[in-house]
Amino acid sequence: MKTNLSIFKKGVPVVLGGILFTATLGLMSNSSAPEPKSEKFTEANIKVDTVAKGLTMPWASALLPNGDLLVTERGGKLRLVKNGILDPQEISGIPQVWYKGQGGLLDINLHPDYKKNGWIYISYSSPKKAGEEGDDEGANTALMRAKLKDHALVEIQQLFKALPNVKGNVHYGGRIVFDKKGYVFLSLGERGQKENSQNLGRDQGKVVRLHEDGKIPTDNPFVNTAGARPEIWTYGHRNPQGMVINPATGVIWEHEHGPQGGDELNIIKKGSNYGWPLITFGIDYDNSIISKDTARVGMEQPVTYWKPSIAPCGMTFVTNDKFKGWKGDLLVGSLKFMYLQHLTVKGDKVTKREIIFEKLGRVRDVRQAYDGNIYVVLENSGKVVKLSPKS
Repeated sequence: MKTNLSIFKKGVPVVLGGILFTATLGLMSNSSAPEPKSEKFTEANIKVDTVAKGLTMPWASALLPNGDLLVTERGGKLRLVKNGILDPQEISGIPQVWYKGQGGLLDINLHPDYKKNGWIYISYSSPKKAGEEGDDEGANTALMRAKLKDHALVEIQQLFKALPNVKGNVHYGGRIVFDKKGYVFLSLGERGQKENSQNLGRDQGKVVRLHEDGKIPTDNPFVNTAGARPEIWTYGHRNPQGMVINPATGVIWEHEHGPQGGDELNIIKKGSNYGWPLITFGIDYDNSIISKDTARVGMEQPVTYWKPSIAPCGMTFVTNDKFKGWKGDLLVGSLKFMYLQHLTVKGDKVTKREIIFEKLGRVRDVRQAYDGNIYVVLENSGKVVKLSPKS
């Protein structure tokens, strides 16, 4: 196929036949991202209390205004915790979940006006249904909302499903956040097909932006790009399992799993390309080179990266003075090393990283609740713990 190169502008994506092309004139061989800071172990003046136990493969939690806790179990169950006791009766109404590999029931988040409207948002891996695009016996990440009545979800609505369905069982992403304008963002993994992270004709390896009812905003960056999916907000991601709004600035921060090395922390900007797999700080699991480049023109650099990989999962900003000296900073979980990491944030930079609560457990979810305390979901022990100051 002959292509008129005059249609390309440096760093601007073009879709031809459903495939994304990005001009990368003037490739840079070295990264402009900062090298990771030395990690320091610290004894934090914080107590850890177990607020839920007996869970099976918990993935995320949401604290209700009455103090009850909702917890997703990756196997497909939504559980309720009251006064530190796991309710034996599971919540009904969960749709069919593709519980294979890394798939299952994933994130949960309350609508910002939950007290008024009662909407609960949940992401999950949804198996292919009749008429859907993609592989037979495949699946992809979906977003639903519902309301809770007694022990049942009611008024259930599927708002979005990533397409096409993919047969592999890795890299679903699944984090849900709301911005101050009421838009909902959902992170999507590239489902093990790294080349499709750069393809605007597929939802793989993207962050999508929707209205709260699932409709697509008309000012999304690729709405008028032929062959592109209009829900896409950013692209070039691998497996984003951490996403949070900085409440002080309204800016979205995201982290994603790299291969061997190269886990990234990014600031999400409208229409931007985060480079996977064309740029990366990691190598493949068989030690082969994925890309020789860590930077290219027109592709975003991470705020920081982790090498070796920590397998980051879950993330929250500390927004109050309850934790001395932490206001405005990030807490990030590690699945691989089973600790919580404190990142000192100054503007759009990370100036320091320190490990706290080493061997806390496989951290799957981290969030600050309305009571100011930090709730951490531990996958391997089946617990949710609450962090609060000792004094």
